[in-house]
Amino acid sequence: MPRINPVNSKNISPDIRKAFNKHTTEYNTRITNMKATLGHSLIAFEVYMQWYPLYEEVIRITGQRLAYLYAYSISYAADCPLCTTYFRKIIIDAGENPENFIVDEQGQQLLSFGSAMVAKQGYVDDELFNAMKKQYNDEQLVVLIAFAGQMIATNIFNNVIETEIDSYLSDYLPRNKIDK
Repeated sequence: MPRINPVNSKNISPDIRKAFNKHTTEYNTRITNMKATLGHSLIAFEVYMQWYPLYEEVIRITGQRLAYLYAYSISYAADCPLCTTYFRKIIIDAGENPENFIVDEQGQQLLSFGSAMVAKQGYVDDELFNAMKKQYNDEQLVVLIAFAGQMIATNIFNNVIETEIDSYLSDYLPRNKIDK
């Protein structure tokens, strides 16, 4: 049970309705439980939805596959059931196994970079950071770090609120999460 329920679409302000409509049209997506909960505050909704343009930049930098694996690695390290399940869906729908996907050494460094930012509250050791500097320029690193921060903020929001996992994701829950 979520600690804060999502807004009821029948009782939202015109500004929230407009923001929801713009978002679903612009990104061809749905208003999920997380987004509907953010709908209690227009500014919170707008800030968190900046995840989308950042994610598009990550895709531009890393390619689509590494972008979703990067987001998954951050969400998994943050132990966020909702976001981890969302990215499990993307991984599975792409024909991969989220428990056993293969990446090259540079891809693994990116995933380790994302996980390390969560595990060490933003601290990344010099060896890993220097490896990232060899792969990405300063602008790209800023985007990757900012995206990780946005992803971590999303994970924290969902974990604190205990956002209910949307029904369209239920088939993508890890088995051990279903069995508990």
